[in-house]
Amino acid sequence: MSKAGPFQYFREVKQEAQKVTWPSRKETIASTIAVFIMVTLASIFLYLSDQVLAYLVSLVLGIGI
Repeated sequence: MSKAGPFQYFREVKQEAQKVTWPSRKETIASTIAVFIMVTLASIFLYLSDQVLAYLVSLVLGIGI
């Protein structure tokens, strides 16, 4: 394995960066909104699951709420 100099390394990095296809502004906004919706739904689900489990554990242990 030969070692390349720093100039060759950065030249290759630049060539690889030119091959990247970046998402459009519309795609980025749509993906961001989808992520926020999924995070909100997941947090609501986890909150409700936690509340139900806490209630069931309190019933089993007889400490009541």
